[in-house]
Order: sequence, then structure tokens, then C-alpha cells
Amino acid sequence: MTTTRRQLLVGTAALLAAASATAQQAAPWPAKPVRVIVGFAAGTPPDVFARLYGEYAAKKLGQPFVIDNKPGSAGNLATDAVAKSTDGYTVLYNVSTAFTINPSIYGKLPFDPAKDLVPVATTMRQGLVLIAGPQFQADSVKALLEQARAKPGTVSHASYGAGSPSHLIMEWFKDETKTTMIHVPYRTSPISDLLGGQVNAAFVNINSIISHIKAGKVRALAISSEKRSPLLPDVPTLQEQGVKGAEVESWQAMVAPKGIPADVKAKLHDAVVAALNDPSVKPKLLEQGFEVVGNTPEQFGKFQAGEYARWKALIEARHITAD
Repeated sequence: MTTTRRQLLVGTAALLAAASATAQQAAPWPAKPVRVIVGFAAGTPPDVFARLYGEYAAKKLGQPFVIDNKPGSAGNLATDAVAKSTDGYTVLYNVSTAFTINPSIYGKLPFDPAKDLVPVATTMRQGLVLIAGPQFQADSVKALLEQARAKPGTVSHASYGAGSPSHLIMEWFKDETKTTMIHVPYRTSPISDLLGGQVNAAFVNINSIISHIKAGKVRALAISSEKRSPLLPDVPTLQEQGVKGAEVESWQAMVAPKGIPADVKAKLHDAVVAALNDPSVKPKLLEQGFEVVGNTPEQFGKFQAGEYARWKALIEARHITAD
């Protein structure tokens, strides 16, 4: 092969590669399937809702949204995978603890949610219900506090583990009400032991306990959200019972890696918000006791920063670490 011909072939190949790259850059996003990494196993609430939004987004944007479950370390494995992603086609769906609590209760993490991720939208939120077990004679927050103060350190409260929302809200509740109670952490759900009387009280998500409340197996004393839940209209808020500043909710959200183009983030945001308000999706959220959010990335970012600071202060004051 002559030198001239070889140079011509090399030049042509370079031009074709450049043209291909330019075409890929110019192609409207998404030009291929989008991977949605979920921090929990298949069948869990975050997975179920991520699939709902993914199915809707796929129809709206014309490409599959493929769910990739990466459970483990309270959602940290999934968050790390997305924080390190650079392909422009990977996003994260996770629960609030991944963004506001985990950075403070775990040792040094290989990512910083505030720096390595950008907010897309908070999807929904839900207050936690303060439950009294069937053998614990308290029918109000006042009655619970009276018993806890009468015999300090004898009333027990369960949680889903050290640093979980159910744990932190009770630590905050004890600080606010100047009471002492025994924390009993579980690695899975504490509800069976709560029903069986092995522990006295707990803060739990509405959808995990509502059937037991309606069956009369446990008593709902209060809800931690700003307003009463439509699913439990007779259960007063903590604020209504004299515990001020008690708006504490668990929430879920979609985020993306830093560096995501503004137009891509806007498309993601619009698709998620549209899904939240679609008649085929919204009722499924409401019937589980969730309030639809769908805020802007800017609102999400401001809220996340406030929640992070709030829980960081409590975690440091109480010297809380992950199990």
C-alpha cells in the first residue's frame, strides 16, 4: 500500500469517527435506554415506584427506562454507582436517607451527595405514625410522655436500625419533650415485635402499619407530618398535641450525576412531574398515604440542604453511627 493511499484511508477513518461522534452529540436525548439505579431490592416501595415513573417516562421520551437494583449499605451502593457515572444515561432513584442522613452516620463515603449529584425532583413524601403497642397503655402523646417521665428508661421504642428515619425522629422527639426511652434497633421491620408487645412504641411509615391500625391491633398516637393524613384523618399531628417544629417526613427522589446537561435534567424533571400527576399513577401514590411533591430542582436542592443540616446536628449531638 502506498504512503499516499495509507494516509487517505487514515484520514477518511478519522473523518467518519468525527462525524459519528458529532451525530451522537446532536441526537436528541435520550437516544438509547436510560438506566435507573434503585438503592433497594426489587419489590420494595422505592423499586415499585421507580418502575411506575420509569414506565411513564419511557412512553413520554421514547426510550426504555431500565431499573437496575443495587441494594446494600442503606442505599449507599446505588448512590456511589451513580455519582461515578459519566455516560449521561444513568440516574438514581433513592430514599431521603441517602441524601440527608447517610453522609453523617457512616464513615467516610466515596461520594458527596451535595457535590457529586444534582437534584431532579422530589417525587413524594409521607409522615411517620407514632404507634403504641397493644399492651402499652397510652392513647395519646401526653399519655406516652407521662409514662416515660414517671419511670425514666423503662419505655422502649423500636426502629429500623441506627440512623434510620424511625430512629432519628424518636431521638428528636425525646430531645424536644425532655424524656428518656430505650432504643431497640432492628435490622428488618420491628412491626412483629411491636404487635407482640416486646417493644412499646415506634415511628413507622403509614403504608407499613395502616392495616394493623384499622384492625385495632395497635394504636396510632400521632403523625409527624405538617397536616393529618387523609388515610388517618382522626390521628392528630404532633404539633396539634403540643410538640412544636415536628414536621418530619420520609421522602423519595430522583437525582442525576453532576455534569448532566441542563436540557437533559429538564427532560427528566418534566417526565417525572408528568408521571406524578398522571391519572394512572397519582391515585396509586395517594392510596399508599403519600403526598405528591414534584418540586423544581432548585426547591429540591434547598430542601435537601436544610434536611442535611438538621439531621447532621442531631446525629453529632447524639453520637449516632450506623450499625
